[in-house]
Amino acid sequence: MGALDRLARLCALLGGLLMVGIMLITCASVIGRNLLDRTLVGDFELTSVTCGVAIAMFMPWCQLRRGNILVDFFTARASAGTVVWLDRCGALLLALCMAVLAWRSTVGGLNAHANFSTSMLLGVPHWWVYAGMVPPLALTAVVGLHQALWPGARP
Repeated sequence: MGALDRLARLCALLGGLLMVGIMLITCASVIGRNLLDRTLVGDFELTSVTCGVAIAMFMPWCQLRRGNILVDFFTARASAGTVVWLDRCGALLLALCMAVLAWRSTVGGLNAHANFSTSMLLGVPHWWVYAGMVPPLALTAVVGLHQALWPGARP
């Protein structure tokens, strides 16, 4: 198993743990509201922040496993070489998009840090969210680039 494979798995596992945390917060909030007449302050903030990071953490694994939606209607009659070429182009475009997202998320995180931007209820620094999203976005870009350059190789 290659380094990219291990890193993508780690990201997916961390994303899964974040989703379990969101589930526990949501359950505690619903139970507290309906049975105990108590609320968790900032449960919506935590859910939205954590979902964004978790989604980014699933992206490297999804790309590694070629789990993105493919529309093969147009390529059903194309030659195998054409399909491989199109897959490589798609992987390269995805790599470029993820690299731009990682770059802009880095800029946004640095801006949020410089401006002391925080969430409204809990005061969670917004740069933490950006910092959690940049590594998986960058890893997705690397996976896509690897697939574009070496289409049949396992990372």
